[in-house]
Amino acid sequence: MIPLPLTTIAELTGGVAHGDGADAVVRGPVVIDSRAVEPGALFAALRGERVDGHDFAAAALAAGAAGVLAERPVGGPAVVVDDVRAALGRLAAGVLARLPGTTVIAVTGSAGKTSTKDLIAQVVGRAGPTVWPPGSFNNEIGLPLTVLRAEESTRHLVLEMGARGAGHIAYLTGIARPRVGVVLNVGTAHVGEFGSREKIAEAKGELVEAVPADGAAVLNADDPLVRAMAARTRARVVTFGRSAGADVRAADERLDDTGRPRFTLVTPEGSAPVELRLHGAHAVLNALAAAAVAREAGMGVAEVAAALSDAAPASRWRMEVTERPDGVTVVNDAYNANPESMRAAIDAAAHMARGRRAWAVLGEMAELGPSSAAEHAKIGQHVAERGFAGLVVVGGNAAAMAEGAERVGSWTGECVQVDDVGAAVTALRERLRPRDVVLVKGSRVAGLERAAEALLSGGPEGDRA
Repeated sequence: MIPLPLTTIAELTGGVAHGDGADAVVRGPVVIDSRAVEPGALFAALRGERVDGHDFAAAALAAGAAGVLAERPVGGPAVVVDDVRAALGRLAAGVLARLPGTTVIAVTGSAGKTSTKDLIAQVVGRAGPTVWPPGSFNNEIGLPLTVLRAEESTRHLVLEMGARGAGHIAYLTGIARPRVGVVLNVGTAHVGEFGSREKIAEAKGELVEAVPADGAAVLNADDPLVRAMAARTRARVVTFGRSAGADVRAADERLDDTGRPRFTLVTPEGSAPVELRLHGAHAVLNALAAAAVAREAGMGVAEVAAALSDAAPASRWRMEVTERPDGVTVVNDAYNANPESMRAAIDAAAHMARGRRAWAVLGEMAELGPSSAAEHAKIGQHVAERGFAGLVVVGGNAAAMAEGAERVGSWTGECVQVDDVGAAVTALRERLRPRDVVLVKGSRVAGLERAAEALLSGGPEGDRA
């Protein structure tokens, strides 16, 4: 973060500097975990359901924190505010206002946000110093913490914006107004909370409404609900996709033996070959979105293609492909799941397994509302139709997957239902043969990353819990 006295932080957050040393200068990062404190840091004492950060304020100060952002005095230098969570947002907005040379790039969508954010950051990073969040820091806590990592030298600030309801993205854009806003897709993730895809589109479109007239709204030309958002922005619209009319598109697509896409990047300025290091055909659209953003950063098509080809997976448990010594390939895509990402991962694993057996270890897809059983059944059906040797369904909430698979009369594979991750690992170890391909995927509540790690480590499931 840029150096700021606690008194200035108090002004930006609407708080009051409190305690001895209230004139101290914060020169380190803003953190919410006292174990991550560095000398000169600001410790934000958030109150959670299980832990109150105020209980760790003394430890943070002892570790070298310059002060604490708190809701009550903590016995040391602090800025006392009414609500630490809201104050983090105000502080981030105030810091960003002091960085006129930083371009904010924001990404939203029902699927692919994190992978696309990682691609964008790696590509535009070649055009100047770039800050972006690890993993999925896309809410009212993670986004301000990312903004507060920016410095005067930061040229690009790449942010991921998530939503679980109307107004969420509008709140985040109030903290960090994007000059480039990217909408990837409108799917069924969180449809149980929103009620319909149209309601999801309304919420996602809050992003392009925040882009100024001299900015760019980067929209997926292949998704009608996203394409329609062009009417909701004052900004210049740039489209990407497989559609012939997209400004940035892919031609000559193909997958190598491990499911890594190869294609020709086509732009108004010319074309260039791309060989992604990511797995799955769905990565192509993410790469096209990143290419469209890079054009806005002034990068040429050859430079963009080279950067895309060099970009590596940067966030854990998203299509991590690892081969065991016995040739079994484990595809760990267990970070989260919705119907769209499930189908994409199943298709990718099926491609990798050509000539080999494929297994799918699938947990529930959360927050689908009344359509949950039907959507789970469709995924089971998709597994069977893609010719998987077996399906391991983890947890009662995902049981409809088994029903869907068994409805495919031509399927000769095996379906196993288990209660938990440990039982899934046991079932697989009894069935796997050398050179099999195993896809592991489910929503966060399933914790299936532990199954993938156990299959790779050789130890019991609980070893890495």
